[in-house]
Amino acid sequence: KIFADRVNEIGEKVAPSEIAYSVEEALSAAESLGYPVMARAAFSLGGLGSGFANNQEELRTLAEQALAHSSQLIIDKSLKGWKEVEYEVVRDAFDNCITVCNMENLDPLGIHTGESIVVAPSQTLSNKEYNMLRTTAIKVIRHFGVVGECNIQYALNPSSEQYYIIEVNARLSRSSALASKATGYPLAYVAAKLSLGVALPTIKNSVTGVTTACFEPSLDYCVVKIPRWDLAKFIRVSKNIGSSMKSVGEVMAIGRNFEEAFQKALRMVDGNVNGFDPYLQPVKDEELTEPTDKRPFVLAAALKANYTIDRLHDLTKIDRWFLSKMQNIIEFQGILEANGANLTHELIVQAKKMGYSDKQIAAATKSTELAVRRQRQEMGIVPFVKQIDTVAGEWPAATNYLYLTYNANEHDLDFPGNFTIVVGSGVYRIGSSVEFDWCAVGCLRELRKLGKPTVMINYNPETVSTDYDMCDRLYFEEISFEVVMDVYE
Repeated sequence: KIFADRVNEIGEKVAPSEIAYSVEEALSAAESLGYPVMARAAFSLGGLGSGFANNQEELRTLAEQALAHSSQLIIDKSLKGWKEVEYEVVRDAFDNCITVCNMENLDPLGIHTGESIVVAPSQTLSNKEYNMLRTTAIKVIRHFGVVGECNIQYALNPSSEQYYIIEVNARLSRSSALASKATGYPLAYVAAKLSLGVALPTIKNSVTGVTTACFEPSLDYCVVKIPRWDLAKFIRVSKNIGSSMKSVGEVMAIGRNFEEAFQKALRMVDGNVNGFDPYLQPVKDEELTEPTDKRPFVLAAALKANYTIDRLHDLTKIDRWFLSKMQNIIEFQGILEANGANLTHELIVQAKKMGYSDKQIAAATKSTELAVRRQRQEMGIVPFVKQIDTVAGEWPAATNYLYLTYNANEHDLDFPGNFTIVVGSGVYRIGSSVEFDWCAVGCLRELRKLGKPTVMINYNPETVSTDYDMCDRLYFEEISFEVVMDVYE
């Protein structure tokens, strides 16, 4: 309530909502807002005790559950199907203000950010929409007087420029960790300095070592984050994903185009998956409208079954731009399957540019991973190592924060050899999380004490091992035979 009033003072709007303290109040709030509504417990994290209700019975059940978590209940007008966009903003005590990163959820509103596939920088906003939301973000952080880092989330109407502010978090969240790793801008470090009263222009950008922290990072690559669920380990648990968070970890992939980053990320989440594979799940319309943890593969199967982009958009409310990119991958899979064993230089290059792994090409052409690898190397097709420099190449980078891509024509650095590779523990899952990352970091520190230069390969944005000052070279990459061998070679 206080938040909504404060936001309204500067002429901005939050989603229409009402506060309730009992089930009866919740029902009358829903009557005045009109169904469908979303109910959520106030002061909770990860969307705890929240959900959507289409009628009184559903709301009654939801309200009873949510009031068990908190004394206050928020009833929001449902904006399901709108785009969800977030910005990370930084402000110092002298009112210098910048936006560090903007991210767009591939999944529409109605699915918690922690459960969504997220793309940075946003891909489907027009220049006008991007700047409209950026201006609002800065206006809001100034109005609230936040010093430090702040994350602001919007609901944007896909068919007009109408938007609502969903929430403002004046703290480092999981999105901030992602923004930090995606841009190379050390948010936590900068926020700590800002809270001590240091001005943005006097903090050094630790990536370039030359420029200051008072700049907005520009990215010449695309980042895709996909959550990891471990729902299969439980019986009697709903596989549906929605407004409350069930994921246990997340991965982040870097590529020069969406297809490349998306396929990399799908392989990172689950080592048994080859990429955007249309043969893993059957096509089910209800799984497209009510998403489960396997929705990407249901989408792949639907595209393979010749569903049109418009039909998929109606079912999923995912932006047509993303769907057409997914269609590119599936169409190319058809080309690979038709060519079979007769792979030309051109085809392999095109496949690698779209993020196909050797194993995936082998599966499509009924060959083996090693045969494809040998053929690829004989043709001289190898990945290029690129640096993340936060300034899109304007200044040379001082840190070795690296990724591999085939959408390039030269390496960004030399390879003197003599490095020791430490392989990270990958995505957090139930039974394997931060303690294994601690082992990796301990190993890096010991090697550093012994004076040995180190290489780290890992892809989990929530870890310490993927901080670029932990080792001499950080490859933010998949941990698979192909990639580790490419780095080694």
